[in-house]
Amino acid sequence: MFLSIFDMFKVGVGPSSSHTMGPMVAAARFLDLMRASPFEFHGLRGSLHGSLAFTGVGHATDRATILGLAGFSPDSYDHDKAEAELARIEAEKTVQPEGLPTLRFDPKADLIFDYDQTLPGHANGMVLMATDAQGDVILRQVYYSIGGGFVLTEEELANGDATNEGDPVPYPFKSAAEMLEMAKTSGKSIAEMKRGNEIARGCEVSLKSGTGRIWEVMNACIERGLHTDGILPGGLSVRRRAKGIHDALLAERGMNLSAPHTINDWMSVYAMAVNEENAAGGQVVTAPTNGAAGVLPATLRYYLDHVPGAAPSHVEDFLLTAAAIGGLVKYNASISGAEAGCQAEVGSASAMAAAGLCAVMGGTPEQVENAAEIALEHHLGMTCDPIKGLVQVPCIERNGLGAIKAVSAASLALRGDGQHLVPLDAVIETMRQTGQDMHEKYKETSLGGLAVNVPNC
Repeated sequence: MFLSIFDMFKVGVGPSSSHTMGPMVAAARFLDLMRASPFEFHGLRGSLHGSLAFTGVGHATDRATILGLAGFSPDSYDHDKAEAELARIEAEKTVQPEGLPTLRFDPKADLIFDYDQTLPGHANGMVLMATDAQGDVILRQVYYSIGGGFVLTEEELANGDATNEGDPVPYPFKSAAEMLEMAKTSGKSIAEMKRGNEIARGCEVSLKSGTGRIWEVMNACIERGLHTDGILPGGLSVRRRAKGIHDALLAERGMNLSAPHTINDWMSVYAMAVNEENAAGGQVVTAPTNGAAGVLPATLRYYLDHVPGAAPSHVEDFLLTAAAIGGLVKYNASISGAEAGCQAEVGSASAMAAAGLCAVMGGTPEQVENAAEIALEHHLGMTCDPIKGLVQVPCIERNGLGAIKAVSAASLALRGDGQHLVPLDAVIETMRQTGQDMHEKYKETSLGGLAVNVPNC
């Protein structure tokens, strides 16, 4: 099994990897399908289903789909250009994607939120259609946004996992048990094995520059969040808090009576800064999703700024180790809140961050696996119940607590010898089963939990 670090960590746009980035990617894929088709197209239609319908407005799914059909993509997203294009589309009721004729598309009439029909493949389903001059559908494709910005057609989903395609890799572990056995046999760390796999599919230079870019975008997102205040969009009037907390923490530095638990506030504020930026539609890195994008960069920033002996040269090992754990979770369970609740998003992110931190602090492969197990185990059962469908409450603070759990899990694992009762594979399987059994109203539909017990105004 191989899932690249650049699939696990993708530069994109907020507020959601599955509800914003995924639909934009799906729309871009549909445009490519149209370009390869012999038909003459005159218009576009679409429908959003399941969680994409129920929380689509709060997650900007409609905007993302419209912009995707207009030719925008998450990795090169330009906010000002997007706003101008949305205004033009609303006025002229057409989209003008490159390589295709001008196409009729009225967002209010041609993009339907279908609350009644859930598509069979996944909770995040959408249908895109192209029409002829008479308005008849002549091309149709079903897409599923399966979490973390990953998109599959219904055919691809039916054909199963495709993470083994391509050249063979030297360490093709599909479980934590296989990962530990390969580490023991090879004498390599998890990061070294993951690096070997990446180089087998790419090159060492692109790996170094790519991981550097990932951390650059993550850290820039933290900095923007720490220096920006105001009210987040969406109608809940949620105030940005990261800047105020950060300013207070800076003012308290050097005080002799500072409480030891203040370090938790530093971890939280780094994570909250990222998720406030995400909620505002800013540039983030899926880690493994947008809704959980703050946990891993907060943990890495904590390491670099607060741990004695930390070195920037360890960033790549941190990210490689985290990606290895994230790949196991995605392959064997889920990273989608719509599929398995927030345990699959913040829980997975916390496990990844705990593993990365444990690794760069000198942990053995067994201790790294233990750190990931502790972090994920103590997110089991966590629901996804965003108020008003916005990735704000409880999501922003939840990332802060996910980072704190990640650091605690790594620290506990480093205090042991790697031997423990519950293996990571068992926790991943438990998370999968728990998500399968979880009621739909607690899986990113905003039909239960906080979403119905707190007024949306």
